[in-house]
Amino acid sequence: MTTAAVIRSEWTKIRTAPSTVWTLLLTFALSVGLGYLLAGSMGDSYATASPERRATLDPLFATFYSLTLGQLPLVVFGVLAVGGEYGSGTIRASLLAVPRRGRFYGGKLLAGTALAFPVSVITVLATFFAATSAFGPGAPSLRDEEVPSAVVGACLYLTLICLFAMGVATMLRSPTRSLGILLPLFFLGSQGLGNVPGVKAFTQYLPDQAGMLIMHIVGPQDDPRWARDYGPWTGMGILALWTVAALLGGYLVLRRRDA
Repeated sequence: MTTAAVIRSEWTKIRTAPSTVWTLLLTFALSVGLGYLLAGSMGDSYATASPERRATLDPLFATFYSLTLGQLPLVVFGVLAVGGEYGSGTIRASLLAVPRRGRFYGGKLLAGTALAFPVSVITVLATFFAATSAFGPGAPSLRDEEVPSAVVGACLYLTLICLFAMGVATMLRSPTRSLGILLPLFFLGSQGLGNVPGVKAFTQYLPDQAGMLIMHIVGPQDDPRWARDYGPWTGMGILALWTVAALLGGYLVLRRRDA
């Protein structure tokens, strides 16, 4: 089977899977809906805050905070796009049809990225405009100096997180095991462990903690709960390294182990 035929086949599988529609729609709905609600609440606090307090607040925190939850259905999509065949047992037929493991794996990754990237872009832009409209006076604007890079970074972040999940699912060969590890990791890492000073020295290098820095999902850098030992684009590079490692690990497992 040619490379183009493999990509078409994997695209058809992912596009027609029932989980694809609801996971991607849930990514959009959670990010935009929660972004609007949270930004409205934080905007009210910002408007009534003292000038000293306002100087420590980051409106982008309100704008993109909902992505910490909106990413979870996208992680589920990435896991099921790869791991679904292991769960159903159809991976055996797929590998018989495409015995070249690298071609098979590459087709899956390309098909998954072809959906994850545009959904990420649409979700980030819709979340940004919904949140800034709810925030009110003081909301970030695309004309602000750091906002365009934060928007681009948010799109890259969601796409890389999805690819990371695909690599992990290929290594573990089970959607249940993959989700059992990834969902608690990203939920606790984003919502809890990343804010604990005692463990931050280690958790700041986790994939989600590193990648989120570019979206300003942090507080003042002189606050020990939020400060990082690296800059925004370095954090994105750390996430990219995690993603490459997961994808490479997935390829090695797929190449060396039978279905």
